Amino acid sequence: MKQTIAILQAVLATEIVCVLRYTMNAVMASGLSSQSVKAEFDEHAKEELAHMRAVAERINQLGGKPNFNPEGLASRSASQYTEGASLVDMIKENLIAERIACDHYQELIRFFADKDPGTRVMMESILVNEIEHANDMHDLLVAHQGTPAFPKKDK
Repeated sequence: MKQTIAILQAVLATEIVCVLRYTMNAVMASGLSSQSVKAEFDEHAKEELAHMRAVAERINQLGGKPNFNPEGLASRSASQYTEGASLVDMIKENLIAERIACDHYQELIRFFADKDPGTRVMMESILVNEIEHANDMHDLLVAHQGTPAFPKKDK
């Protein structure tokens, strides 16, 4: 149980960082056709917020106390908080972060497998959404750059 809570604390930190990054990107996105990208960033921030809440609730259900303390947040997170200088940079950074999250969550799903089906099912649900986010960022990158920087992952 302690190990599960510790792992979920890292997932919580990752989701908090994602909320912050997408929110910052939505505020700072500018340039031609930035409105649709801003809307996408906003939508992703809201979905990451829902993930954050679900993970925090699961930590609480397991008898832990969710760690929302901003101190050390970056070191607890699986993804980095980076601010892209341009709209394309923001999209690229989000794509990279989403791919890292997808890989990490796939590992956690295998780890939890039959040990903790409740946590595994929650992680599977979050993963589906993270794959969607990665594919959205990939599509935005193609739309704004013309060619994909990274191959698209299957859903």
